[in-house]
Amino acid sequence: MRVHVVSDVHGATEALARAGEGADALVCLGDLILFLDYADHARGIFPELFGVENADRMVELRTARRFDEARLLDAQLWAGIDRRAAIESAVRKQYAELFAAFPTPTYATYGNVDIPGLWPEYAGPGTTVLDGATVELGGLVLGFVGGGLRTSMRTPYEIDEEEYAAKVAALGKVDVLCSHIPPALPELCYDTVARRFERGSEALLDAVRSVQPKYALFGHVHQPLLARTRVGRTECVNVGHFNRTRKPWVLEW
Repeated sequence: MRVHVVSDVHGATEALARAGEGADALVCLGDLILFLDYADHARGIFPELFGVENADRMVELRTARRFDEARLLDAQLWAGIDRRAAIESAVRKQYAELFAAFPTPTYATYGNVDIPGLWPEYAGPGTTVLDGATVELGGLVLGFVGGGLRTSMRTPYEIDEEEYAAKVAALGKVDVLCSHIPPALPELCYDTVARRFERGSEALLDAVRSVQPKYALFGHVHQPLLARTRVGRTECVNVGHFNRTRKPWVLEW
C-alpha cells in the first residue's frame, strides 16, 4: 500500500493535481486556502483585495508579533467592505479549483485556515472528509483530527481545547494519527523562520503516548525545528509545507 500525504497546500492547485500520482490514495491534512503567502506577498486573497504594499505591511507586523497593530491595519482596510461576503467569494473560487484537483480516492481533514462549512459543496464522491473519525486502508486504521487551537491569529477554524480533545478521544486506537497541528512538543512546534512557537495539542501528545500509533502525521508548522522525532514507538512526522515543496510525503506498508 502506498499513500501520499500533503498538508498546507495553500493554493498550490497544479501541484495538488499531481500529488496522487503513483499512490493508492492521497491524504490531505488541511490548509487548502491561500489567504496571504508569507514568501510571496503578491499571492493570495489579501493582496488580491488590498494590494501587495498592504500585504508587505501585514506580514511585517505579524512576523514581529505586533498583533494589535496588525488588527488595526486590518480594520482600516476592511472598513466599508462586507468582509464575510468578500472572503467567501474568494474562498469559493479557490475551493472549486482545489477540490477538482483531488485524485480519487482522497481522505482529507481541515486546517486552521479552512472553512469547514463550505467543504460539502465542493468535495466530490472521490473525496472523503474526516474529522474526529477513522478510515481503514490496507489493514491500517487512520484517524483524523482537523482544525487548530485558539491563537491570537484568529484563523477561521480554531476551536477550544476541550472540543479538540473530544475529537482525539473519539478516534480510539489507530495505527496512523493524522492531524493538521502537531502534538505539543516544542521541537515540533517551533517555526525557525517565523521565530515563534505554533500551538500544538496536548491531547494529541497524550494520544501518542497512550495509544502508540505507528505514525503521527501533521503539518501546520512550515519550517519546523525538527520535522521528525520519535515518542516511544511512534514516529511523529511533519509531512512538509506542500505549497513550498510541491512534493507529498510517502507512507508505504
